[in-house]
Amino acid sequence: MFISQFTFSQEERKTLFGIIYNENGVLENAHIVNLTTHQATFSNKKGEYRIFAKPNDSIRFSSIGYKTIFEKLISNDFNVYRKRTTLEKRVYELDEVSLKNNELSGSLSNDLKKIKHNPKLELAKKASNFSEIKYTSNSGDHINTSVKPNIVRTDPTTAFEGLGTTTVIPFKQVGEVKKLREELAFKENLPAKLLNELGEDFFFIELKIPVDKYYHFLEYCSPLGIENFYKKNEVLKVINTLRKEHLNYLKLIEKH
Repeated sequence: MFISQFTFSQEERKTLFGIIYNENGVLENAHIVNLTTHQATFSNKKGEYRIFAKPNDSIRFSSIGYKTIFEKLISNDFNVYRKRTTLEKRVYELDEVSLKNNELSGSLSNDLKKIKHNPKLELAKKASNFSEIKYTSNSGDHINTSVKPNIVRTDPTTAFEGLGTTTVIPFKQVGEVKKLREELAFKENLPAKLLNELGEDFFFIELKIPVDKYYHFLEYCSPLGIENFYKKNEVLKVINTLRKEHLNYLKLIEKH
């Protein structure tokens, strides 16, 4: 039962780490879309990106001014440090434009006289010209300025009166719900924070954690208190815990 907690399902999506290049180096703001899950992301200044995926997912790589690439992921894409993709510049060919000789002199006043007038356009201009129409006010509406207007005051606390029962959540329960949401948000953002703060080299080169097992490794170390250490800004304890446990973790995944 203990081992089964750390065994990924074959159908579970993992984090795909990649980097986008062009002919001059890395490419920023490239658009990466998983067409299977309809999730998308962009490459950063270093051309790097992360996206959830699994083998056989269809990925689209695109950027303005570059040719779009479609790829179906394979298992090896998740076994490399970062998947490399290169986008090629798109060459735009313009249709041939022929310039007619209109015998224009360059003088606006003289050239305007040479322009042929379209009778239908002239009629349309006259039909839409309202400059000679005189407007008179025949409105029968009358506002009595000597009468004070009715003022409707709305009490937001009685907005639902008469519409049924009102559910009031106790203040203590509201605080517990808020605290629970904060804890869930913290756990969800912790992997990204650790990766940005400690660096990819720490996890994938020094500790030799497989890229596709990154989240799994953090889950393995979670009972050892790394979340509480991070909350207390005890980052050194987090690092020591990860370094201490990574060998046991690597032995565990080798067996399975």
